[in-house]
Amino acid sequence: MKNVLIIGATGSIGSTTRDYFLENSKDQLTLFARHAGRLNADSKRETIVQGDVTNSEQLAQAMQGQDAVFAALSGNLSGMAESIIKAMHQAQVKRLIFITSMGIYNEIPASLGGGGNVASNPMLRGYRAAADVIEASDLDYTIVRPGWFDNGSDDYEVTQKGEPFGGHDVSRRAIADLVLHAVDDHDYVKASVGINRPE
Repeated sequence: MKNVLIIGATGSIGSTTRDYFLENSKDQLTLFARHAGRLNADSKRETIVQGDVTNSEQLAQAMQGQDAVFAALSGNLSGMAESIIKAMHQAQVKRLIFITSMGIYNEIPASLGGGGNVASNPMLRGYRAAADVIEASDLDYTIVRPGWFDNGSDDYEVTQKGEPFGGHDVSRRAIADLVLHAVDDHDYVKASVGINRPE
C-alpha cells in the first residue's frame, strides 16, 4: 500500500486516475485541488486538501508522508513543475509522475499528423518546458505523454523518449493504469513515456 498525492484531482485525468486507484489498489489517496468543495472523499481511503499548486508551502504540507506524487494539470506547467519540485524537496518525497503531451519531442510521425509536434504547434512549448524542468531535477520522475484522450478502448502501448509515437488516441483509464504501475510497481523511473492506443 502506498500513500499517493493527486494534484489536479478534479480534472478529467486526475478524477479518472483517482477512481482507478480506488478500484484497483489499496493505496491511500490525498486529493489536492484548487476547488476542493467539488470532491466527496471516501473517508477510509482519501483526504482532501484545498490549495494552490503554485504555493510550494501548501504543497509541501500536503506531501508529508506521501510515497508518490501524481500531477495532471493545465496552465503554466513549467511554473507548476518548479513549485512541485521545490515542495517535494522540502517534504523529502522523490517519486513524481507528471502528465504532459505527445509531440513535445517532435516524436509524432507524419503518418499520424506531424502538425501535432512542438515544431508546428506552439501550444506545446509549455508542456516541453515542464518536461525539461522535471528531467533536470534529481527526482525519480516519470513524464507521461498521452495521445488525445477519450473513453474508448483501454488497450495501450508505451513508447520511450526518442521513439516515434505509435498512435493518435488513448483512453483516460489507460493513462490511469500506467500511472498505477508507475506508483505501485515503480515502473518507468527516470523516463519520459508516450502512451497511445495501438493503431
